[in-house]
Amino acid sequence: MNREELMKIMPHRPPMLLIDEAEKGADGKAHGVYTVKGDEWFLRGHFPGMPIVPGVIQCEMLAQTCCVLADGLGKDVTPMFAGIDKARFRKIVVPGDRLEMVCELVKSRGPFFFAKGSGFVGGKLCVSGEFSFALVKTGGESACSQKS
Repeated sequence: MNREELMKIMPHRPPMLLIDEAEKGADGKAHGVYTVKGDEWFLRGHFPGMPIVPGVIQCEMLAQTCCVLADGLGKDVTPMFAGIDKARFRKIVVPGDRLEMVCELVKSRGPFFFAKGSGFVGGKLCVSGEFSFALVKTGGESACSQKS
């Protein structure tokens, strides 16, 4: 799937759409790619003279790749990031790097699904983590935004 196709299954839009392409492979895993161009908003202050993709952005890239796994888990639902565990950063990701991500479904239960993912540059592990998502009815109101 290219960016336009990804926007049909995810709510993310530029500049928060942080994967260039993704697909669900024959192995059942989601494979995503993002090439760091160097002019991204998240590099402007991280760090001047030494731009490094922030770890939280790398986790978001993995989470967006995980959203490909949610396609087919429910009708008219949007996967919402619910948690992250065991995030580890092994190598820095810099402009010119092509981050290749692999994510797999660990389990799903009710409106929740759990996945794990890893990101590689040149075959070397840069980031990994475990993620949880809530499948929220499209157009649904967030529990945080509900009036009490």
